[in-house]
Amino acid sequence: MIFYYLCICTDENIQKTQFSSVDFFCIDNMIQRKSYLNQLIQLRDQDLIKVVTGIRRCGKSTLLQHFMQYLKSNGVDKDAIIFINFEERENARFASWEEIYDFIAATLIPATKRYVFLDEVQMVPNFEKLVDALYVKKDIDLYVTGSNAYLLSSELSTLLSGRYIAINLHPFSFAEYVAAFPDEHDSGRLFRRYMNGSCFPEAVTLSKTAPQQENVYLQSLYDTVVVKDIVQRRNLKKFDTLQRVLNFIFDSVGSIVSPNNITDILRAETKEALSHNTILKYLRYFSESYLIYPVRLFNIKGKRLLASNYKYYVADLGLKNILHTNSPVTDLGHKLENVIYFELLRRGGNVYAGNSGKGEVDFVVQHHDGTREYYQVAYTANEPKTLERELSSLRNIRDSYPKYLLTLDYETSNIDGIQRVNAIDWLIDKN
Repeated sequence: MIFYYLCICTDENIQKTQFSSVDFFCIDNMIQRKSYLNQLIQLRDQDLIKVVTGIRRCGKSTLLQHFMQYLKSNGVDKDAIIFINFEERENARFASWEEIYDFIAATLIPATKRYVFLDEVQMVPNFEKLVDALYVKKDIDLYVTGSNAYLLSSELSTLLSGRYIAINLHPFSFAEYVAAFPDEHDSGRLFRRYMNGSCFPEAVTLSKTAPQQENVYLQSLYDTVVVKDIVQRRNLKKFDTLQRVLNFIFDSVGSIVSPNNITDILRAETKEALSHNTILKYLRYFSESYLIYPVRLFNIKGKRLLASNYKYYVADLGLKNILHTNSPVTDLGHKLENVIYFELLRRGGNVYAGNSGKGEVDFVVQHHDGTREYYQVAYTANEPKTLERELSSLRNIRDSYPKYLLTLDYETSNIDGIQRVNAIDWLIDKN
């Protein structure tokens, strides 16, 4: 279905309508994605294509809806907003990208700004030509979304080099998750649910209204991403093998992994020999679908990236949990590390796994101004030996950039310049 404007709430639902940034307002009880929405507001009318990417069902369409409501609330006429969702069956009637272009072009009025939103644009054959053709039209402010990193690794990135800006959207942060439970005031209890459940927006809603359906929803989402987006799209024949590789990655969250590790373990377990290139191909498919995020290793002393092995983190712990026997009391350190990794991504900068030459540091954040931050993550460090072990990796770093030890312990302190911080407080307070 084509909408010139997709109405998502009535005016009386808006608590605050005049703003230059978002603190924010509530639309039909949907949780606002403040940082992402503010990015779109800041980029409004800039001569750039705004590309919003992320795993399926992480909230890209809803983010566009909120931004369109913001535009309307700030004086943009609904007829100046063109929204097309290419996952909707009705839009399959377009035979080519040229037909879509002609449809949009027919709505344009000279010297009148139009805001064009193309949702899941990668489903359009030759979508990069459509995006390019619309971009060069005057008076169009263009926004597109996609659920596969192919969107930015395809001809689009070459064709539009320097003319787009990417915003990578994730499922709910812990602060957003807390906002979804306004009547729950025990942040510790909420955090346990956050680590052992899902942070996809719809899964969070189901956990409140129909908890028995949450895992059913997650299984359906998993099947869509793995079967439809990877297996069918890539015409792969060995689904079971692909799934075993993904299970291995899910089981190895926060651990250094190489293709050789995977090959050796699968050969020992199943007697199946997989080539190095096949493993690399599968890992690329998982990453392109935003199921997993690869993290490169950073040599702190040499200030350089290491070329070979990676750590991997899962876009949503709920997806990991439905594939394994999930106990709320197991693998807590790696689950916490997974949460911290995605929060660091949300806060900006390049995130790496660190190696000081004398030990590993969980995360090194390299900011665009050249500054860095270092993070060590542990579920608890109350035992003196554990505390010393976690601190030692940070102590071995000889620069003066900020260093943090994040745990779920209540104790906070400054030890030799290293800030020991409660992870829950850190997740909430810095949003």
